[in-house]
Amino acid sequence: MSTPSLERVPSPDPTAVPAATRAAPARRLPRGHLVALLVFGAIVAVSWWRPLWPAEQALHHSLTVLAVAGLLWAQWRLRLPLSSFVLVLAFLTLHTVAARWIYSYVPYEQWWHALTGAAPSGGRNHFDRLVHFGYGLLLAPVLARAWRERGAGRGRAWLQAVQVIVSTGALYELFEWGIALGLAPDAAEAYNGQQGDPWDAHKDMALAVLGAAFGATVAALRPPPRT
Repeated sequence: MSTPSLERVPSPDPTAVPAATRAAPARRLPRGHLVALLVFGAIVAVSWWRPLWPAEQALHHSLTVLAVAGLLWAQWRLRLPLSSFVLVLAFLTLHTVAARWIYSYVPYEQWWHALTGAAPSGGRNHFDRLVHFGYGLLLAPVLARAWRERGAGRGRAWLQAVQVIVSTGALYELFEWGIALGLAPDAAEAYNGQQGDPWDAHKDMALAVLGAAFGATVAALRPPPRT
């Protein structure tokens, strides 16, 4: 009677990982994204050192919280490249600086004088204009790239990116108007940063569209992302 041969059972490959396990880390932030987010968090924390207008600053940062939540959701769903992730955080950094001084009182002229010795020019504080321009300039390329990665042509990606900036910019101005209706006149002026300009909302939207047109054009002219 023959003895059955004992077949060698291969030991499990320690490098072999089930597909479900391999897919799980994709939901985690890559290291570069995490570092960028931590740097932004440090900037926000520093901006709260001895706040000048804590209530107004907190009101501005209610939008920051929503924006960061939306960014993390977009990262989980779309796996944004680091460049897009950083562009969004760059805009939020501008907003954080503006919120510290409730937009109307950012001392950029004093900073410029300290660096160059040039005397401040005085007049209207234009930092809010920079933030609205940056909104279009920094976010439109992120939107255009996302649509191009999903097969949209250059023209369509450009148009959709600009449309989103226009529509969300208009919604924000309506949000500011709604806030102003519920606040005392002085508090509404402090939050909105209108600085006595009746055309403030129109100029803000125009600058956002201008920034979006430029940013989306740069993104559209780049080679299409690899699939």
